[in-house]
Amino acid sequence: MRIDLHNHTTRCNHAVGTIDEYIARAIELGIDIYGFSEHAPMDFDEHYRLSFDEMKLYEADVLDAKSKYSDKIEILLGYEVDWLPNHMSDRVLKSNVDYLIGSVHFLDKWGFDNPEFISGYKDRDIDEVWQGYFDTIEDMAKSGLFDIAGHLDLMKVFKFLPSIDIRIMAKDALRAIKQSNMTLELNSSGLRKPIGEIYPSIGLLELAYELDIPITLSSDAHKIEQIGYGYDEVVSLAKEVGYQSVATFKNRDRKMINF
Repeated sequence: MRIDLHNHTTRCNHAVGTIDEYIARAIELGIDIYGFSEHAPMDFDEHYRLSFDEMKLYEADVLDAKSKYSDKIEILLGYEVDWLPNHMSDRVLKSNVDYLIGSVHFLDKWGFDNPEFISGYKDRDIDEVWQGYFDTIEDMAKSGLFDIAGHLDLMKVFKFLPSIDIRIMAKDALRAIKQSNMTLELNSSGLRKPIGEIYPSIGLLELAYELDIPITLSSDAHKIEQIGYGYDEVVSLAKEVGYQSVATFKNRDRKMINF
């Protein structure tokens, strides 16, 4: 069973390709369950996300595709929500979807994974940035609003790595993910970034396994050629750590499926 739950559409303003093209490629790759999780609208950083005006259109597009391709592939509807208190919308958080991915892309409104703002690392203590990041992940998990924790160690994207063991920094965040009954995403997009690694690293995935945190799989595609990218490598990593099953969702309910 091949699962890929974190993917985008052109409605986020930084992806390329139609929904039909994405699904055709997923079918070609033998993906059984494919999820769209567009960057959810909010009143910040509007250029890089779905607008509130297009929210219902996005949902209708995905649901139409779900029906259209039901005999070939299972299509799921979700959102990737930026954890940014006082900017998230109940329209998203209470939407009728299969799952919500909670992600951290901002620290004090600094978009740390955006190449446009990479200069922000120069004026910050890297150890403090990393600890602040995992503290924010912990807050996100404790909110209880989300089903999936997105790209857990995204902060490594540009290779600004801390001097402290990342596993120590992430310990409380992972415990919060466990306590909130969230699923951890293995996201292959890091393989396409300067860091050249899956999110999360094997050390953090081992901690998640010890805590009995379930996983799901994602390619975080913004282009057709990124669909299923590094899938075999992701599965290999999961199995190496000891995982034998992955999560899928329907109406916010989790179901575990063997590889």
